[in-house]
Amino acid sequence: MPGAVAVGLTLNGAQHSALKEHLFPGDGLEAAAFLLCGVRAGDRRTRLVAREVFPVPYSACSVRTDQRVTWPTDAILPLLERAERSGGTLVKVHSHPGGYPAFSEVDDESDQQLLPSLRDWFDDDRPHASAVMLPDGRMFGRIVGSDGEMRPLALINVAGNDLLFWHQGETGGRPVPGFAASHAQAFGEGTFDLLQRLSVAVIGCSGTGSPVIEQLARLGVGELVIVDDDTIEERNLNRILNATAADVEAGRPKVAVLSEAVTHMGTGTQVITLERSLWSPEAIEAVAQCDIVFGCMDTIDGRFLLNTLATYYQLPYFDLGVRIHAVPEGPRRGEIVEVCGSVHYLTPGGSSLISRGLLSLDDVRAAGLARTDPEAHARQIADGYISGVAVRRPAVISLNMLIGSLAVNELLARLHAFRDDPNGAFAHIEVSLSEMAIFRDPKPDVCAILRGDLGKGDVRPLLGMPELSRKTA
Repeated sequence: MPGAVAVGLTLNGAQHSALKEHLFPGDGLEAAAFLLCGVRAGDRRTRLVAREVFPVPYSACSVRTDQRVTWPTDAILPLLERAERSGGTLVKVHSHPGGYPAFSEVDDESDQQLLPSLRDWFDDDRPHASAVMLPDGRMFGRIVGSDGEMRPLALINVAGNDLLFWHQGETGGRPVPGFAASHAQAFGEGTFDLLQRLSVAVIGCSGTGSPVIEQLARLGVGELVIVDDDTIEERNLNRILNATAADVEAGRPKVAVLSEAVTHMGTGTQVITLERSLWSPEAIEAVAQCDIVFGCMDTIDGRFLLNTLATYYQLPYFDLGVRIHAVPEGPRRGEIVEVCGSVHYLTPGGSSLISRGLLSLDDVRAAGLARTDPEAHARQIADGYISGVAVRRPAVISLNMLIGSLAVNELLARLHAFRDDPNGAFAHIEVSLSEMAIFRDPKPDVCAILRGDLGKGDVRPLLGMPELSRKTA
């Protein structure tokens, strides 16, 4: 594990709640649990992504006081074996019932025995960690390096209905600049500090992706990873911000145009551009290192892929969609009958685009065949085996910007809870301009199809999909 790469830990909301319930049973004594985690070993940072929570039974602890918890080491042998088989790692988590916000001398003694022994067991460079939870749910942690030295976890975050981030240190760095004074005043300097530390991926840089990127950069998000393999065309000029006729003539990539625009803003946002499809190992590996992802694609298989990626790597996922429906034929042909858009917020381990009824596996298979083998797809449509995929719908910048703005405001609401109702009530927001109405619902169901992939992290092939295998010479 390269020492220069920061290491963080991600849990989802259900896992964080389960930990808190076990670690603080109300008796004022320390308790312990383990997280079985997958790993995203990245070039920018490494993320430990929680798969399962394993509480250490209170009855198995030989010592439980308000400052110490001790249990027999053989209690974790089954977890070690599971982690070794899956390529995963373990994180020990214990409580500080008194709220002490640092590792104690007792913790130092315990971790100096446990963490090096974990490294010895696996005999490789996968990181193992120890973390502490405080009574209010805040967490901090550390890892052991190959040199045996303990180093802080740079970040622990919770991808739930509320987005919680605990970075090492109190402040992110630069003071609030003039451009951010207004939104820092609205949401607090702490929210701006958090924004400038975030790494956010935006997949798709056209109709909704362009205004999302614009807003995130002007809010001061620290890093944007933008993914799109397409170039600027004349038809894009009605909806891609900062695109020009000269870009069309030069055939410039969308990611290049938007990256240049962000750089010219001077807000400090760093942009990583990937001029490629999400269906590539490089794109998957780059996005999986981020904190948050916005899906601004209209392809069925692309949206399913992003939902799968978000599940494997515990990423909170904002899915954006717009619809303009016109009468296809007859005397009213071309008449607009519906103008609407939606934002779906998906937490890892919760409901999915499939369980919400937006996609079906048959749709995904058909879209994948259309992308990889158009001739076979056409034959199967002709033979009646599959239905066709949706054609391009009209795109209007006013609707795209409305939905893009709604999605970014959803992000802000989950970073800085300002709404009257809990964020769980806003899993899906639908806007109908035809009715001039906004609808919302919670979408509490768990997706049975993706549930088993939660927190797997890096596997080969990526996401368990042969199509994402790296090509070898």
